[in-house]
Amino acid sequence: MLKDRVALGVVFAWFFLGGIAHFVFTDAQMRIVPGWVPWPREVVWISGVLELAGAIGLLLPRTRRWAAWGLFALTIAVTPANVYMLQHAELFPKVPYWALVARLPLQLVLLAVIWRVARRA
Repeated sequence: MLKDRVALGVVFAWFFLGGIAHFVFTDAQMRIVPGWVPWPREVVWISGVLELAGAIGLLLPRTRRWAAWGLFALTIAVTPANVYMLQHAELFPKVPYWALVARLPLQLVLLAVIWRVARRA
C-alpha cells in the first residue's frame, strides 16, 4: 500500500539523516543532551549508531519490525532532550521558540508513523 511505503520512507529518511547528523554535527547534538546525562559525546555517537542501524534495518523485510520497534523505543528515550531544549530555550537562540514547542507534538506524530511501520512489517 502506498501509505505504508510513504511511512517507511519517512521513517527511514528521518533516522538515516538524523544518524548521520550525530557524527557530522556532534558538538551541536551534544548541546541538546541534558546535563544529568553522563558522557554526552558518547551518548550522541551511540544514539547516532542506533539511528543508522535502525534505518538500515527498516530496508530489510526480515528486520523491519524489530528495527521499527527499536526506533520507537529510541524516540521515547530521546524525549528528555526535546524537553530540555524547551525548558532551556535561551541556550538555543537559533531555534525559534515555536519550533521547540512543536517538537513534542511532532514527536507524537513520528511515533505514530513508526508504529504504523512496525505494525505493517
